[in-house]
Amino acid sequence: MNLVTSNSPTMSSREISDLTGKRHPDVKRDIQVMARDLKEDASSFARIYLDTLNRQQTEYLLDREHTDCLLTGYSAAMRMAVIKRWRELEGQAVQPMTQAELIAASANQLVAIERQQAAHQVALERVESRTARLEQIRYLDSVPSGFETITTIRDRINRRHGLPAWVVNAVMREVTGAPLPFAMVRSKHSDEGGQPFAIWPKPAITQRFDRFASECTYETAERATHPEISQGRFKIRARHQS
Repeated sequence: MNLVTSNSPTMSSREISDLTGKRHPDVKRDIQVMARDLKEDASSFARIYLDTLNRQQTEYLLDREHTDCLLTGYSAAMRMAVIKRWRELEGQAVQPMTQAELIAASANQLVAIERQQAAHQVALERVESRTARLEQIRYLDSVPSGFETITTIRDRINRRHGLPAWVVNAVMREVTGAPLPFAMVRSKHSDEGGQPFAIWPKPAITQRFDRFASECTYETAERATHPEISQGRFKIRARHQS
């Protein structure tokens, strides 16, 4: 975790987003591209924070040099807004902190650490719970009626909502409420090294993606964002087909 001190001011990607009016996912993507071009590891700037729904999200903390580098591709108005904010941060940095301010800063850092540790513990418990449930999944010899594989789900949900395969994968595996498989089906080619594959009940998958669509923020009739899809905008139809 990066700790901000009065001697080393940083600016978060969320603050840059607020100052420039750019969407936070877009700012994060710009930072990732910049780090790649500089042959640096973007994760070295990363920090976990909790959003308004108490979910873990990622932001980036940049020093003055990296912020200046990032802004080279932004408009003059955006650059000026960030430059003015940096002057404020640097003005605060040169002022020595009082004993009370040091105590308060230390307390805030401890609270942030405890919150991050608590969030990590919750995430770990979710993984352990999901793993335990996966271990109890049954095995079948064929796909029963009313069930579908991930390949079928990708095709059907694309027709229903217009979602690309990578978004379907994220909803099935990463987004809160990702559905567990109903069962694993043994491959007919298991003797040749074929692996079992998962199946899900079709009504439950339909309901899950209809709910996901309702959680999206539509920017156009065919573009939207979702708070747990960090890659930014993705294709989707505002009205699904029956």
